[in-house]
Amino acid sequence: MDESIIELMRAGRPDEALARLVPAYRRRVFGLAYGILRDRAAADDVAQEVFVKVWQAFDSYDGRARLSTWIYAITRNTAIGALRKRARLVSLSEPDVSAVVDAMESRDAPDDGGDPQLWRLVDALPEKQRQAVVLFYQDDRSIEDIADMLGMPVNTVKTHLHRARARLAGALDADRENAA
Repeated sequence: MDESIIELMRAGRPDEALARLVPAYRRRVFGLAYGILRDRAAADDVAQEVFVKVWQAFDSYDGRARLSTWIYAITRNTAIGALRKRARLVSLSEPDVSAVVDAMESRDAPDDGGDPQLWRLVDALPEKQRQAVVLFYQDDRSIEDIADMLGMPVNTVKTHLHRARARLAGALDADRENAA
């Protein structure tokens, strides 16, 4: 699929390339944006902005990285920019605001068909661990791809995945003991 999109881009047919690209990447772009922002509406906005940026930057794609890696880098940077902008607008440390945000996040959890308890625990992971877990397990990305997308060394991604697994295992065990 990526090759046909790249061929259309190089042939000077960006509209057709985008028409193929959006359905192929919509879910993955939204998933990465949601993993960073943890807000459905903001992730939708970022996903739309990403596809506009991709369309505008088709000419700058040089093929050094895979198309998916290039798109994920744009998504990551756009989502982080949105997160920074949001942080400037509202301080989440205020108790009233924090309670509202927590309530919205629990309502807005992605419907991925997985174990809701597990994804609740994934949402509680530190940001880098959560991003690595979502990309590795939900999006089936390789560790090398994740390293490229998140702009970190491969061993750092492995460390984040290892620590996330350990945290999740401990949290699941604690939940099971509390339920018993």
